[in-house]
Amino acid sequence: MNIRSILLPTDFSECASHALPAAASLARMYGARLICLHVVEPIVPTVGWTPVAEPLPVADISEQLENSATRELPKIAQCAECDGLEVEDVITHGDAASEIVRVSKERAVDMIVISSHGRTGFGRMLFGSTAESVVRYAPCPVLVVKPPYLR
Repeated sequence: MNIRSILLPTDFSECASHALPAAASLARMYGARLICLHVVEPIVPTVGWTPVAEPLPVADISEQLENSATRELPKIAQCAECDGLEVEDVITHGDAASEIVRVSKERAVDMIVISSHGRTGFGRMLFGSTAESVVRYAPCPVLVVKPPYLR
């Protein structure tokens, strides 16, 4: 297996952080570049009654999410696991699973390392499974890392 680049999607959650050691270890083993991806998902205003007198500034919220990602994503490259690795940061907008697959094709990555939140039942029905969609549609091998509390 010739692995030159590894895509590491993150939503900055504790769960997502569990994929980092595996991705960094593989990148080190193969001498691969690590591409850290964060997808800013669209804010969909809810319809119905709300105690807020004015509409929420959706554009402002989206901009704040991107600014936060711009601050947080470089911190991954600065962590101990990534010491000495070539790390690239990428921020995109859209549906997380679709964007992960799109970026993996566009960048011709050789592997995706993603964490699973392990939702089942109603939670999975509401939120879907990003990891499952990525596994289903990715053009390359996908390593799904389970957090310790799901093992």
